[in-house]
Amino acid sequence: MAKNKTFETVESVADFLDQLGDEAKKNDGLVICDLMAEATGHAAKMWGPSIIGFGRMHYKYESGHEGDAPLIGFSPRKNAISLYLASDFEGKEALLANFGKYKPGKSCIYVNKLKDINIDVLKGLIKASLNHTIRTNQVC
Repeated sequence: MAKNKTFETVESVADFLDQLGDEAKKNDGLVICDLMAEATGHAAKMWGPSIIGFGRMHYKYESGHEGDAPLIGFSPRKNAISLYLASDFEGKEALLANFGKYKPGKSCIYVNKLKDINIDVLKGLIKASLNHTIRTNQVC
């Protein structure tokens, strides 16, 4: 079975954000860190080289593949900020209707910058995703 590529590391979240080279993206990352830390009660941790995650859960697919992942997380990538939330949860579509400018992904939501979205809706998405994940996964 293949080894998971995304796992919690001891790398510094602050150092990762500092090396982005884009001050606006760094500031957006700091805001998202604060929002996700407040919602989860967990400190930000690096997962792999570029994902900032909060908390930990264990998952197991029907295929037998299993591993650990953050409860929620994000990655301030070059083209967009990837928000890693539950793929489906109650109220998601209603929240996204008022979210602002974003692109849906297979397992994430892409936003260019926080100015493009409604922060209160982001808080709602984080909370609803977190509640769904806690109910449906083995939280470590």
